[in-house]
Amino acid sequence: METVSFTQMAEGTREDYLLLQRLEKQYNETLPDRLLAAVEALKTSLSGYQVTRYEHSLQSATRAYRDGQDEAYVVAALLHDIGDVLAPYTHGEMVAAILRPYLPERIVWIVKYHGLFQMVYYAHHYGEDRNARDAYKDHPWYDDCAEFCEKYDQNCFDPSYDSLPLAFFEPMVRRIFTQEPAI
Repeated sequence: METVSFTQMAEGTREDYLLLQRLEKQYNETLPDRLLAAVEALKTSLSGYQVTRYEHSLQSATRAYRDGQDEAYVVAALLHDIGDVLAPYTHGEMVAAILRPYLPERIVWIVKYHGLFQMVYYAHHYGEDRNARDAYKDHPWYDDCAEFCEKYDQNCFDPSYDSLPLAFFEPMVRRIFTQEPAI
């Protein structure tokens, strides 16, 4: 295995950093594989719903696809909850950070705030503010996020819904995440 010569970054040489750049590029080319694996991992995440988070994600993406949303939106719908496993209280922010270099800013904003916007459906049952999302009511994408939650998230827990398989969405994920990122 190739490794750098340094034990402290300040001691690295040009050759060291060129090696790391090459290895990072190779690793980043496998990002679609890791994202698809993250969707697969939702098969064993949070329980209690009538469907797994994996099925929820497939339903979300399928509904967006069947509704004629563009590929970036469909992929965002597929991936919007992959952060649940590692960031249960900030999963939207985590996924938005993953999407930011590849997807339009509007879609990234929707994913970032969808958890807050979803609270309109349940927060009152916990004695919390179901209208907390209204802090963003003047934001240009407020309605877009509310629509995402209404059409592609809150209704995606139906065990009888005919979702498309993950393999259907795989080429979309690969096209988007093999683009040159805008960083």
